[in-house]
Amino acid sequence: MSEEDPGADEAVDHVLVALADPTRRKLLGLLAARGEVTATTLAEGLPVSRQAVVKHLGVLDAAGLISGRRAGREVRYTVRPAALDATARWMATLAADWDRRLAAVKRIAEAAERDAGRAPTDR
Repeated sequence: MSEEDPGADEAVDHVLVALADPTRRKLLGLLAARGEVTATTLAEGLPVSRQAVVKHLGVLDAAGLISGRRAGREVRYTVRPAALDATARWMATLAADWDRRLAAVKRIAEAAERDAGRAPTDR
């Protein structure tokens, strides 16, 4: 990824691993839409147990995508956008690099096509 900051690469890796699971993506979306919410509330809208939700929330927390705050006997979870923002920046950089590469291939192909059109006809 980036030779300049291996820690940033590891953070992006953790985010991508966390987001690879559709249940975790759903949980992140629910948290983004609802704000601060408990695992019990999140589990009500999903086809998995509260315990499974808590495990998924642990993965999201370890990736830096969410955080939990104790409020009495409950833990309330909320989105932390910084890790997702860093991953989005990495993806945008990667996309821009591919855009540059594809533009170079296009220029080479167009130049080859022009050159083929100007080829001598005295064969």
